[in-house]
Amino acid sequence: MLFLTHNHPRLQPGGTEAFALGLFRALRDEIGLEGLFLAGTTSLLRERRPGTLLQAAGAANDEMLVSLDHFDRFHLSQSDVYGLASLAPMIERLAPDVIHLHHPLLWGVEGIDMMRRAAPRAAMVATLHDYFALCPREGQLLTAEGRLCHGPSPDACRRCIPDRDGSDFTLRDLGIRSAFAAFDALLAPSDFLRGRFLAAGWDGERIRIMRNAVAAAEPAPARIAQDERRDRFAVFGNVNRFKGTLVALGASARLSRDGVAHRLEIHGGTAWTSEEFRAEFAEALAAAPDAAHRGAYAPEEVAARIAAADWVVVPSIWWENAPLVVLEAFRHGRPVICGDAGGMAEAVRAGIDGLHAPIGDPAGLAAVMREAAETPGLWDRLRAGIRPPPDFAAAAAAHFDLYRDLVSTRARRTYRAVRSRDPIAPR
Repeated sequence: MLFLTHNHPRLQPGGTEAFALGLFRALRDEIGLEGLFLAGTTSLLRERRPGTLLQAAGAANDEMLVSLDHFDRFHLSQSDVYGLASLAPMIERLAPDVIHLHHPLLWGVEGIDMMRRAAPRAAMVATLHDYFALCPREGQLLTAEGRLCHGPSPDACRRCIPDRDGSDFTLRDLGIRSAFAAFDALLAPSDFLRGRFLAAGWDGERIRIMRNAVAAAEPAPARIAQDERRDRFAVFGNVNRFKGTLVALGASARLSRDGVAHRLEIHGGTAWTSEEFRAEFAEALAAAPDAAHRGAYAPEEVAARIAAADWVVVPSIWWENAPLVVLEAFRHGRPVICGDAGGMAEAVRAGIDGLHAPIGDPAGLAAVMREAAETPGLWDRLRAGIRPPPDFAAAAAAHFDLYRDLVSTRARRTYRAVRSRDPIAPR
């Protein structure tokens, strides 16, 4: 197997990267598959070494970094086609049965074409972890004014990105669809995400649902609440505007002004955010006396940090797809408060294992947080409704079954194609 993603968790944590690496290692360790994990990177994260695009990601000899600068985020295009071509002989020698792309960022449509040419017999799979293939505005499906967007259209996209010609959006869409035709299967981690692609005209028969997973772990113990109030809230993940950090702080500030006892802790780093956002974040934090920023964290620290919380809040202002933080919360028996639409609302069943709040609305989130803190027995009832999320062993088994079917189907098609071109082959 050959796995490709746009980053490695050792350099920058992110849900897509963490899931891709966890799945790769589970397929290797639980199923016994062999292969290579190639993580794209840029000079912002790791200086390119002379003479090669490749360098080690760490101690593992099957996890490598690939220097992939010169990427056009609008067109999802990698202009360093000479660099990509230099990888082709290695992929040819590897001769993978399966190529699994977990994100087109950095690799680009040219990378997809290179992989298909270098491994013509391989079954190719892509997981649609987000909406980058649909939305030229960082895959967020958010308008320039911050409103939820239900899907791309030439006029709507031009309103969001007015410095682009209308033809740019058409060319982008055609180029991405053409490149993704190389895949034997497309995977979606949520019904909602699949629905967005179907609404944009993608072929639903090619998009299969394959749920995300998190590492198996001993659940963190429940916090001992002396007064039986469940008023400790936590936000996990990268701190940025799209993740709704400012919304969560605004909700906390309102609760404090109203005299509602609570505690909100923000867990995550601010890397790659603008100075403008960091200034807004500092101002919002100062205005929320019952909130604190605990900084970035390593995956092995999640259990200890979540042990101090009763609720995990997912305040994202965009649709989300199938956020891993929800699965992490459920792994540790924490009900989730999240937005009332998109992939996060699909993952959290309101009134069963969590609560929904209006997306992007600090006042609405504050009202739901107050309900969570002050309603006797609510936390225990929702905690009892949590279903254990799938772990990487289960995800590896499901993916292996898919790979095996795709490899078999592709082999049969190749055999029939060869026979049809052979004039002396027996019929």
